This record gives sequence, C-alpha cells and structure tokens, in this order.
Amino acid sequence: MVNPHVLILPYPVQGHVIPMMELAQSLAEHGFKITFVNTDASHERIVNALAERDALGEYIHMVSISDGMETWEDRNAPGKLSKAMASVMPGKVEELIQEINKSESDKITCMIADQSLSWAMEFGKKVGIKRAAFLPAAATLRILGFRIQQLIDDGIIDKDGNLLKKQMIQLSPSIPAMKTTDFVWLRTGSSTMQKIIFESMVRSNDGVKLADWLICNSTYNLEPDAFTSSPEIIPIGPLLASHRLGYQAGHFWPEDSTCLKWLDQQPPNSVIYIAFGSLTIFNRTQFQELALGLELTNRPFLWVVRADFIDAIEDAYPDGFIDRVGTRGQMVGWAPQQKVLSHPSVACFLSHCGWNSTMEGLSNGIPFLCWPYFADQFFNQSYICDVWKVGLGFQKDERGIITRGEIQNKVQQLLGHDMYRARALELKEVTLRSVSEGGTSYKNFNNFITWLKA
Repeated sequence: MVNPHVLILPYPVQGHVIPMMELAQSLAEHGFKITFVNTDASHERIVNALAERDALGEYIHMVSISDGMETWEDRNAPGKLSKAMASVMPGKVEELIQEINKSESDKITCMIADQSLSWAMEFGKKVGIKRAAFLPAAATLRILGFRIQQLIDDGIIDKDGNLLKKQMIQLSPSIPAMKTTDFVWLRTGSSTMQKIIFESMVRSNDGVKLADWLICNSTYNLEPDAFTSSPEIIPIGPLLASHRLGYQAGHFWPEDSTCLKWLDQQPPNSVIYIAFGSLTIFNRTQFQELALGLELTNRPFLWVVRADFIDAIEDAYPDGFIDRVGTRGQMVGWAPQQKVLSHPSVACFLSHCGWNSTMEGLSNGIPFLCWPYFADQFFNQSYICDVWKVGLGFQKDERGIITRGEIQNKVQQLLGHDMYRARALELKEVTLRSVSEGGTSYKNFNNFITWLKA
C-alpha cells in the first residue's frame, strides 16, 4: 500500500507554522508523505533559518505559493495580508493539488489546514479529499468562536463584535470564567484588526464544520472542561520536538545557539529567560524599563531581542546598561527556545504568553512571569495565573508602563515561593503523560493516524 500523501497548510505567521511543522514531522515518522505549503514570503524565511538543511528528512517536501501580495508590500498592515490570501490562495492551492495529482501513485489524500483558513475546508470538500482543521491555540478559544452568536443574543457584544457589557462570563458551566474584555478580537490594538479577527472567527465556525477532524495543540489534562464541553475538539498536544527527541523547524529567524554555552556556565535554577515571540513590539520607554528591571534583579538573564523588537535597537539600551550587566546578561536575536527552557539553569520564563511558548514552558516545568501583548495571550495569562497557578502577571502604572520596580518585585515574588516551581513541575508530568504511550493525546494522535491511513 502506498503511504498517504498529506497537504499541510498553515496560516503564514511563525506561531502557527511551528506547531504545524511539528505535526508534519510527527506524521513523517509514521511514513506519511507531506507537502508543506508556505507562502513565498514565509517560505524564504523558514528555509534561511533552518540550521540543518536535511532536518526535515525525505518525507517532507516544502513548497511555496503566492499570498497575493507583492514582495515590497507591508504584510503587517492590518487586513492587507488576510484579504489578499483569501482572494488568491484558494486558486493557488487548487493549481498545486492538480499538479501533484497528475501522478497516479502520489495523489493528495488529505488536507490539514489551520482552522482560520475556512476556505481550505470548503475547497477540500469540493475536491473530495479528507479534511482536518488544526487549532494552534487553546481549545477554549475555539469554543469562544462557537459561542459568538450566543454572545450577540445575550447582548454582550453586537453583531460586529464590539463589546457592550464588561463582565465575567462562562462559555459553559464547566469552563473557567473569562473577562469579556479578553475576547480575542478585542485585544488586537486597532479597530481594523478587531474586525478582521472577529470576522475570521465567525467564518471559521462554518469552516470547521466541514472538517472530518478538528485537532488541537493542547491536552485534555490542561483544559478538561473545554474538551468535555466540546468533544468535537480533539487534543493531540503538546506538539514539541523535544517529545520526539527531534529537530524543531518553522522559525522565521535563525537561532543563536551560543546562548546554550552561556547557560552551561550559570548556576542551576538561576536564569530569567525573556522572550516575547515573533510579533511583540516595545516603545523605547518600556524597553528601557524592562532592561533596568532585569538589572535590578541581580540575576543572570537571557533576553531575546529581535532586530524588529524596537526601532533603532542599536542605541535603545539605557546608558551604561551593557557594561553594568556584563556577562550576567546575554542578549540574542533569537534563541532555540525548547532547548533553553529544558536547561537546568533556567529559573523562570518572562513571556508574552503565546500558546506555543505556554506549552513549551509548561512541558519543562518552568514558572511564568506573564506579559501578554496581543489577541489570545491575555486569556492564556489567565490560564497560567488563575487556573494552573504557575505564574504571576504585572501591573502597569498610570502611563501604561510596567516599571523596573514592578519587574524586580514580581521576579522576587515568583522565585521566592517554591509553590510556583512545584506546581509547574506537577504540570510538566501531566503534559508528559499525555503524549506518552497510554496518554490521551497519544491515543488521539494514533486514532488520527489510523483515520488518515484508512
């Protein structure tokens, strides 16, 4: 029997690409042939960032298609990329599948697409191939999407997603309460982005109904009430390269592995690791307060400072900061995060609370300092601090700034109480059991494989 050929289609931002690349590598280990479809713009960055060119092996073939935008256009401009993708990519994917299917022995048998790409499920149904939607976020966020009409009927939001009532709500009786101000589309920074994400979530409600499977990069033990409430969402995570003992791919920036040697020289459980993902941007004032706060802790720290993290990065650090912290502080453009978080010298993770970072921190037993920036990250913070109780958040001052003193105090508070580390280590065992033989995610993933091969 010929091994199934699966086409995988992520949304073209790093936080969505990485878990789907991990899914691809997990499927490849079971003999599946994978065609992994990136946009031209993201494909170039991913290939350039791959430290090991043959890391993906013989079963994963990376291809790229146009996202509908010119190379010089700004893909960060609100709405432009989503609009261009929706108009151009369905036709490009159809052309790609038609080309691949000219081979009688190598036809695409299944499409796995990011759940936000509702048009992909529509197209998959049209051409008659198996379809799976992939959720790279918390299951509760998909349930929020399912409940949008109910929220409108209850007068909590209007038909455009605008908030009418500030309150705590429960999406179902068993799901922990959430703030209405933390609805994903309301935490996007602009009315344009709010409209785009709200409309995308509404469309996704229809798209996922066309999927044969709705799989999620989470685990039952972390969100039991969500998965009980919506059993159609199937947890198969956390999808991490460390669980496969394999190589992580999908980064948009080359990793600086020299920081691992620096970590080797630090005492156990001493280092603050700071990373804000691929999208967070700081103004100069906040950047300097963070730097000075790290300095005040008197602890070693590893800080990921992307080239686009702040304008004019070369002179953004406070005067004398680099000299004063000396070898106690290590700044890198991008880090091999899973390897960093598994290092025994790391004491805590100061994070933007993206879902991938959340899963990586939990899977390594690391407590969090939460600094959310965008969309679902605010809800993820509530999971970390209020439900799982493995972290602390920061309070902003009257200017909206998290001050150096607040940073120093929260570091002391988190690392001065063993309960956060102890609880984090408990959840590490929980997540490890879920992906180990006999665990819920392990069983679900194997059932998924059986369905793909049927």
